[in-house]
Amino acid sequence: MISRMLISAAHKSSGKTMVSIGLCAALTARGHMVQPYKKGPDYIDPMWLSQAAGHPCRNLDLYLMERDDIVATFTRHSAEVSLVEGNKGLYDGLALDGSNSNAALAKMLDLPVFLVIDARGMTRGIAPLILGYQAFDRDINIAGVILNNLGGSRHESKLRAVIEHYTDVPVIGAIHHDERLSIVERHLGLMPSNESHVATAKIKQIGEAIAEQVDLVRLLELSQKPPLEVPAAVIPFPPKDKIRIGIAQDRAFGFYYADDLDALAAAGGELVPFDTLRDDNLPDVDALYIGGGFPETCAAELEANSTLRAQIKQAIENGMPAYAECGGLMYLSRGIDYQGRHYQMVGAIPGDVKMHAKPVGRGYVHLKEEEAHPWPRPQSNPVTQTGEGANLSENSLIRAHEFHYSSLENLPHDSRFAYHVERGYGIDGERDGLVLHNLLASYTHLRTIGSCYWATRFVAFIRHQMEQQCRPTSNIGNTL
Repeated sequence: MISRMLISAAHKSSGKTMVSIGLCAALTARGHMVQPYKKGPDYIDPMWLSQAAGHPCRNLDLYLMERDDIVATFTRHSAEVSLVEGNKGLYDGLALDGSNSNAALAKMLDLPVFLVIDARGMTRGIAPLILGYQAFDRDINIAGVILNNLGGSRHESKLRAVIEHYTDVPVIGAIHHDERLSIVERHLGLMPSNESHVATAKIKQIGEAIAEQVDLVRLLELSQKPPLEVPAAVIPFPPKDKIRIGIAQDRAFGFYYADDLDALAAAGGELVPFDTLRDDNLPDVDALYIGGGFPETCAAELEANSTLRAQIKQAIENGMPAYAECGGLMYLSRGIDYQGRHYQMVGAIPGDVKMHAKPVGRGYVHLKEEEAHPWPRPQSNPVTQTGEGANLSENSLIRAHEFHYSSLENLPHDSRFAYHVERGYGIDGERDGLVLHNLLASYTHLRTIGSCYWATRFVAFIRHQMEQQCRPTSNIGNTL
């Protein structure tokens, strides 16, 4: 038997992220192997969960992923303890029927649910809340509750008495209000752990507090389940020489899905990290991948590293294949206007970034590929996360997501784009995926799932460009 669980809540901002981080840290400190997961599109919570557990967090998204993708991702990475942090409330979701809610994920993966309840100001009223959540869907196993933000021992005693009298749900944790357990918040959610100097100490502190106030033994007992059936093994790629892909990983750029990095490696990519803030020179690589992050908060340091910026600009203009998402797009622009100042960036993209007080693009997006898309369109994908092939036509709808407070302005009128935006905003409300030389840069964040096997296509594109360079008639700057 192993333990698997969903940490959910009645509503967002109940403390489930803090509890999830603390549980990962506390259980790991006691010698358990913990595999964290996060429901929905998110980069920041997974960073904290990954650091707390010592294993890369995996995202499970019922809107972007098919059932087979979700089950395969979950089972292939399951450990002694598999902990899924939900998003929003237990029954919240985009669909009226709840088909993409946290509850739907709990049913799909047979996950006992532990409900984190922000109990500030509550006493007897907590009973109908719990009873209502049980009655709303009898197929959901609410295995226990974790009370959060308690006002003291007296408050805790009252709540325990009420819950014990009116419900059959055990209280497995009671966390008293403590300012030290808070994590600095920012407009995209929690402060990324890759840029917080006190992340390690903060995780340790949260883990110790959770261990003192949550019955870990009872948690594991209530979440014991037989393992789910593991899907068939993935068919390996034919052996080929590795493609060296430089990946920006530092305080400015850290928004990468673990499954995408796995897919790049499986396709033959060797990821070579570089630091846009400290490295003077690019490593010896065949391509570049610059993901999302917060370049605006590191803008002064990025601007100061003029040598690296010049090398990146030259590499892209010379035809090096490159892919950039959101923060990476911002970094490759001419500059960023932020808090009354202008900061020079790489300059590979002939446009300027302006920050705004409110989100410009937020949520799921639907994209249709345009002819300008540079990556090859395979008729079938030889390998996927589930071991199954997938057809991809020019008219395939790509589901992805975006979340940006910036806009890219002053682009040339003849700019080429890889995508038409059917839902979402992208670069200008209608288009996304700027194509320049062998660069594809977008505000959209892609995932290697469903019909969007971008990692495989990107590596294939890099190989094609390298083969073209070896031919006497090659023209490096041309796209496919």
